[in-house]
Amino acid sequence: MVDITERAKKLREVAYYPGCALEGSGNGYDVSTRAIAYELGLKLRDVKDWNCCGAMEVKNIDPKIQTYLSSRVLSQAVNKTGNNVVMAPCNGCYHNLKKAEYDLENDAGSREVVDKLSAKAGHKTYEAGQAETIHALDWIKDTIGEEGLRQRTKGRLAGMKIANYYGCMYVRPRHIFPEKDKGPGSESTSKPHFMDDLLAAAGAENVEFPLKTACCGGAHTLSDSDMSTKLVLNILQAAEASGAEVIATECPTCHSGLEMHQIRAEKRYGKKTNVKILYFTQLLGLALGIKPRKLGIQTNISDSLDFIHEKGLT
Repeated sequence: MVDITERAKKLREVAYYPGCALEGSGNGYDVSTRAIAYELGLKLRDVKDWNCCGAMEVKNIDPKIQTYLSSRVLSQAVNKTGNNVVMAPCNGCYHNLKKAEYDLENDAGSREVVDKLSAKAGHKTYEAGQAETIHALDWIKDTIGEEGLRQRTKGRLAGMKIANYYGCMYVRPRHIFPEKDKGPGSESTSKPHFMDDLLAAAGAENVEFPLKTACCGGAHTLSDSDMSTKLVLNILQAAEASGAEVIATECPTCHSGLEMHQIRAEKRYGKKTNVKILYFTQLLGLALGIKPRKLGIQTNISDSLDFIHEKGLT
């Protein structure tokens, strides 16, 4: 039997903040996250009347406004949804909520702006420490864990070689993630491993992948597409050179960027790569026996269905 810790019990029901991307280009991430939650007996309570976290655009214009937008999400989770743990699968959302928490704890100017805008908007001001923000990786790791996944997946991903790609916002800047780098059992900002751990528990073979936290150029896709394509091509080629058949992702911006620029790299530079790109939640869903369509795999830009069929996962 799997030991259920107090933390695991606490995280079995969380406030779910999908963010803008998961309702658009990253829909497969949302669908697969909800599907594995149901299969694993976990409950997601959507944050009521949530708003954009401020993403990159607002933060680049006025970081304190971005802090307010993220603080409102946290306020809605605590005061309207009734949960003090917020799970954000998107790296950008996760990063921005963690940054807002840090700013509210350490910057009087941010607290002043948030207080004023919260009063003007007519909702309770969020105060640092009222909620904990976690990523989807933390959520699965701390509720089900590797042993729980081993029991449930029966090694169904055996024979699949995976490069785990975390992107840059999952671990940077380090100071907004005080729970990381705490030794055994905690996530590492220099060499993250939670996705590796979970997929290995489902039977996958994780390859040594040197660019697991390299930037994909997502923030520059519109302003400098060539630069983004070159950065993505580096990641794709490094994954193939490492022997990977699949790149596992845990960020909708990174995922979409890898897929779109994989196509663009072939068209613009004649550089073709064959590595497949799937969300880690889609891979875990397949390992749990969930059908590809229920995981939103058909909504991905890249076509992985033949590969999944070859692996006997349909």
